[in-house]
Amino acid sequence: MHSLILASASEIRAQLLRNAGLQTDVRPARIDEDMIRLSLEAEGASPRDVADALAEMKAQKISLKNPADLVIGADQVLALKGKIFSKPIDKPQACEQLKALSGQIHRLLSAVVVYQDGKPLWRHIGEVRLHMHPLSEPFIAEYVDRNWDSIRWSVGGYKLEEEGVRLFSKIEGDYFSVLGLPLTEFLNWLRARGDLTT
Repeated sequence: MHSLILASASEIRAQLLRNAGLQTDVRPARIDEDMIRLSLEAEGASPRDVADALAEMKAQKISLKNPADLVIGADQVLALKGKIFSKPIDKPQACEQLKALSGQIHRLLSAVVVYQDGKPLWRHIGEVRLHMHPLSEPFIAEYVDRNWDSIRWSVGGYKLEEEGVRLFSKIEGDYFSVLGLPLTEFLNWLRARGDLTT
C-alpha cells in the first residue's frame, strides 16, 4: 500500500487510523477554514457541500506536495436547521451553542476525501443525527465550565467520548463519523482496492 498521509491536525482522526493498524503520517494542511466556510455559506452551499469542500482542499494541498502518497483530507460540520456551527471561541459562545442545540435534533456531517497525484480518488460523507435532551441554563453553564479545556476544540461544544454523551437521548449513525472520520467506509474502500486483506 502507498504511504498514508492525514492532512488534518485532529489527534482523534490520527489515533483512529493507527488503532486500525494503518501507518499514518500526519501533515496538517494550512487553510483558512473559517474564511472558506463563510465564503461557501455566502454562496448558498449546503452544510454537506461545505464539509466536502473543506476536506477536499486539505487533501489537495498536501497531495500536490506528496504526489505518490494517498492523502486523506477530513472535515466535520455541525448543522442545525441549515445553520452551520463552528468551534466555540469562548465559554459564552459554547453556552449559546448548547442553548441552541438543547431539545433539538442536529446533524454531524463527517467528510473524507482521498487524493493521489493531486487528484481525488474517493470521497464519502458520513451523517449522524443527534437528539439532545432539553438542557437548563444552569446545567449548560456548569457543564461548559467543567469541560472547557476539552470542548473548546469541538464543534457544538461537546465530546461524545467524554461527559458530552450525557447530553443526548438518541444518536442515529456511525460512531466513527461522530469522531470525525467515517472509518469503516474508508477501510472498505482500501480493501476493495486490494490495499487491505482479511
